[in-house]
Amino acid sequence: MTSFTDLGIDPRILKALTALGFDAPMPVQEEAIPVLLSDKSDLVALAQTGTGKTAAYGIPLIQNINTKSNKPQALILCPTRELCMQITNDLKNFGKYIEGLSVVAVYGGANIDTQVRQIQKGVQIIVATPGRMLDLSKRRAVDISSIQSLVLDEADEMLNMGFQEDLNSILSQTPEDKQTLLFSATMPREVERIARGYMHDPVEITIGTRNSGAENVNHYYYVVHAKDRYLALKRIADVNPDIYAIIFCRTRMETQEVADKLIKDGYNADSLHGDLSQAQRDSVMQKFRERNLQMLVATDVAARGIDVDDLTHIINYNLPDENEQYIHRSGRTGRAGKLGISIAIINLKEKHIIKQIEKQIGKTFRQAKIPSGKEVCEKQLFHMIDRMEKVDVNDKEISSFMPVILKKLEWLEREDLIKRFVSMEFNRFLDYYRNAPDLNIDESKEEPRGNGKRSSSSKSYARLFISLGRMDGIGPQNIIGLINDVTHTREVRLGKIDIKNSFSFFEVENEYLPLVLSSMKNQIYYNDREIKVEVAEPMAESHEKSSRKSRQSKGSYSNSDSEYRQSDKKRGSDRSQRKSGGYGKKEGFAGRKSFDDDNKWQKDRKKSFRKKH
Repeated sequence: MTSFTDLGIDPRILKALTALGFDAPMPVQEEAIPVLLSDKSDLVALAQTGTGKTAAYGIPLIQNINTKSNKPQALILCPTRELCMQITNDLKNFGKYIEGLSVVAVYGGANIDTQVRQIQKGVQIIVATPGRMLDLSKRRAVDISSIQSLVLDEADEMLNMGFQEDLNSILSQTPEDKQTLLFSATMPREVERIARGYMHDPVEITIGTRNSGAENVNHYYYVVHAKDRYLALKRIADVNPDIYAIIFCRTRMETQEVADKLIKDGYNADSLHGDLSQAQRDSVMQKFRERNLQMLVATDVAARGIDVDDLTHIINYNLPDENEQYIHRSGRTGRAGKLGISIAIINLKEKHIIKQIEKQIGKTFRQAKIPSGKEVCEKQLFHMIDRMEKVDVNDKEISSFMPVILKKLEWLEREDLIKRFVSMEFNRFLDYYRNAPDLNIDESKEEPRGNGKRSSSSKSYARLFISLGRMDGIGPQNIIGLINDVTHTREVRLGKIDIKNSFSFFEVENEYLPLVLSSMKNQIYYNDREIKVEVAEPMAESHEKSSRKSRQSKGSYSNSDSEYRQSDKKRGSDRSQRKSGGYGKKEGFAGRKSFDDDNKWQKDRKKSFRKKH
């Protein structure tokens, strides 16, 4: 087995590694460190989260630093402040026996003047998020024109977060002859483009298979109805009493809602998302690292940089918008040779996404059944008994109380005594799960949702009016995205979507009509104009065909929609004065992607509706 000593590492760094408990190099470290210590070659390293990438580039960087110079010699760019702080702490630990080494973290959410003063005191290694680094550069507070090394850590995630332009601007200020190191979990085309554009004949190191999932992770999925998603999450948690997990949600709002429900239901849980202050995020992460929290509910962006060992589960409360993001999520468990479990809670129409992810990561998902109430109770009962068997008894401390306790309980038989202690701890589970329903879907009886088309056997649909149309740049995908966002779910079943010039109709399965209407009752704005959504009279098929020509020419809904009827010309004229060419970037919810392969919708994701509370 190769040791760190075999890699040619400075004895002072070896001393620090020993103090940190590092026994042997991980595969990415074993391959990258000798390359980076022997020459100045550019390097691309593809390895999963949690495989030791920070040490793979951090140790050579520290060893090559000239501590007699106080000018920046290395710049490390990463996507989030959590990862920025984690990298900085790791580098300081690796170099704590190297006198004169200075590492500074610069990131958003902290006082920029303090960071400027730290840099002005002298620094050799800067760890930064792209946005804050660009701010410092514009202020001319830092000079990176003479750096020797540039590291792009989690390059794929920086691009996913929209940092392409910031990266281009920062990289243009660095010298041509620098060493560039790119570390990433996946290698999408955008990352390959950076490698071609900014690197010179890089050495490539791949740990495992390119764009594949971690080897020590087992993948499972549960199929449930949308309304049962949270109940399924609770059962998964209850059937795993020692769970230590990150639960991934898509949006900040959903993240907070799920965390609030878990806390209310008595679980040791909390949330991590972009709406929290830095102090709040630090407090949550400290509690999670110390295992005072069993479950952390997080968005993908907020979870970047979380470096926590021994996670038992990753739970995808919703699948990510990008399949590659699943690799990042699942790679947070199954670290350091330990086994991990990644779970996806899905609905029927998402089963094809599971197939796509399987193909991408080269791993097979196993479909699992949501445990029944009886199975949960049985698991909890035996877990409690195991804990009771293993509890440490301090005879010295409790001996003085024992005579009174024995006297008090002497009337109870041994079996009765055991029953009472078990019941005292266990009754809440028995009460909750006594008549618990089966959450599993009988797929043979389910009718998959189509693409806005209904068969003759479909359930009945309600027809709704919305005051947006073609003149607003609206298409069916935008209507779907709006409904997804205001209802906080992708499960609403839609029928026909009919886009008119200045208004539209869409059909909603009756089961979901109350949800849609209640979600739309708050004011929703588009380009500072309130959107009107209400139930329209259903149109018979024959009447719809006969009146189609009339509606197209007159711009009216139908004879039964007389309360809405006015000319499209008048509506269009009014709208054209307000139209700004698309959705404005407003504080509120953003249009969510509804079709994976719709390029137009990818562009429309930059647009947003605004909801007024």
